[in-house]
Amino acid sequence: MGIFAKLTNITINGQPFAHFPSPTELKKNTNYSFGKIFFIPYSKDISQPFWLKEKMDKGHFHIENQQLIGVADVQPAYLAEINLNIEGTNFTYSLPVKYRATDPVKGEEYQPLYIIPSTTVNIEPKLIIFKKGEKNTSSVNITTKGEKGHIGLQGKDFVSVTADDRMVNEKQFTLSAKDFKEPSETIYPTIKTANLNIDSANAYEIKTIQYAHIPTIAFFNIDHAKVLNIDLKTTEKRIGYIVGAGDKVPEALQQMGYNVTLLTQSNINSANLSGFDAIITGVRAYNTNEWLNGYYDKLMNYVKNGGNLIVQYNTSSNLGPVKAKIGPYDFTISRNRITNENAKVNIIDESHPVFNYPNKITQKDFEGWVQERSIYHAANWDKNFQPLISMADPGEAPNDGSLIVGKYGKGFFTYTGLVFFRELPAGVPGAYRLMANLIALNSKTATGKK
Repeated sequence: MGIFAKLTNITINGQPFAHFPSPTELKKNTNYSFGKIFFIPYSKDISQPFWLKEKMDKGHFHIENQQLIGVADVQPAYLAEINLNIEGTNFTYSLPVKYRATDPVKGEEYQPLYIIPSTTVNIEPKLIIFKKGEKNTSSVNITTKGEKGHIGLQGKDFVSVTADDRMVNEKQFTLSAKDFKEPSETIYPTIKTANLNIDSANAYEIKTIQYAHIPTIAFFNIDHAKVLNIDLKTTEKRIGYIVGAGDKVPEALQQMGYNVTLLTQSNINSANLSGFDAIITGVRAYNTNEWLNGYYDKLMNYVKNGGNLIVQYNTSSNLGPVKAKIGPYDFTISRNRITNENAKVNIIDESHPVFNYPNKITQKDFEGWVQERSIYHAANWDKNFQPLISMADPGEAPNDGSLIVGKYGKGFFTYTGLVFFRELPAGVPGAYRLMANLIALNSKTATGKK
C-alpha cells in the first residue's frame, strides 16, 4: 500500500496561489502543474544584493541585516511555499521562484528571478575631460531600456538639459567647458516616463556578473558621468597601447586627446613603432601576454632610437610571475606597495622633467587619490635608473620604487607602480597631469633637445 500524500496549498510571498484547486491527492509517479500570472507592482523593491542596498562608505559596506553576511546568493524576489500533508502530518517547503530556460547543449537551466527597474539607463562616456582655457565641446549619450520617456541631464551648474517633447529611448547631449565651474563635477541622467519620474538619485544602470559555474548576479548603480575641467596640458599625440588585465586606461588617454592605437600580438610585428610618441603597457601586461617575451628586442630598439616606453605595474607572485625581461637595465618587481592613498609623497628630484613639463606637478596633484598610491614597486634597480618619488605607509620605512626612469640611447624607459589604472577612470585630476608628463618625457622641450 502506497503513502498517502496531499497538496493542500501553494502561496507566493504569502499570497494564496490563484485558481488553486481544492486539496489535491498526489498520485505516485505523476507530475502536477499549476500556473499563475502575476504582475510586478512599481512599489516592489529591486533585487539589489544585500551588500549594495546602502551606499558604500570608504573601505566598507553598510549591511542592515548582519545575518546575511556570508550568504552567497541574493535574496529571492519571490518565495513559493508548498504545503503538503503526508500521512496526516503537515509539511511546508519554501523554494525561491526561479527563471527556467532550455539550452540546446546544457538542457534545462535555472537562474534567479530578478526584479529590475521598469526603466534602466546608461550614460556614455563615464568620463569627460575639458582642458581649462580651451573652448571645446563633448558629447554624452544616454540610452534607456524599458519604458520610453523624456530624457534629461542633471548637473550642479545647470538645472537640467532636457530633450525634446518626444518619448525616446536614446538622446545625445552636447556639453561645453563653460557649463562646469568646478575642476571635478558629476552629471546624472533623468527620465520622465508615463508611469515614473526618475530623478538623478534614482536613475539606475543594470550590471551583471555572469559565469557558467555560478548563479547570475544582477546589481544596480545610480548611473552618472564625471566631468573634469582642469588645467591639463598635453604635447605628444600618438600612443601605442598594449592592453593589460581589466584595463580602462586607453579610454582615459583618448579623453585626454591622444590618438591611441592598441598593439596586439597580431599587429605589433608589422607595426612601425617609431611612429608612436610613447608606448604604454597596461597593468599586468607582461603577466597576461606571454607573447611579449618575443618582442623585447623590438621594444628596446624603439626606446634606443628615441622612443618612450612606459610600463605600468606587473605582479611578482606564484600565480602570475613575470617571465619576460622588461627594461633595458636590470630591476626586479617586489611586493612593496603604499596602501594609504593619502600617504605623503616626497618628490626626490623636483627639477626632473616628469614634474615640470608640460604640467608643473606639486603636492596638490596627489590629493584625492583613491584605493592606494602604488603597488608592486621596482626593487634592486640598476644605477642607470633614477627613482623619482619616495613614500611610506604610516609606521613603515620610505620606499622609492613606485616610479623609476632610465635614459636608454635616445629614449626613455619608465616603470611605475602608481595606480593610474584606478586614478584615471576615477577622474583624479593630478593623475592625468602626471601621466601627460610621463608621455611627454622624450619631447624636445622636456629634454632640452634642439
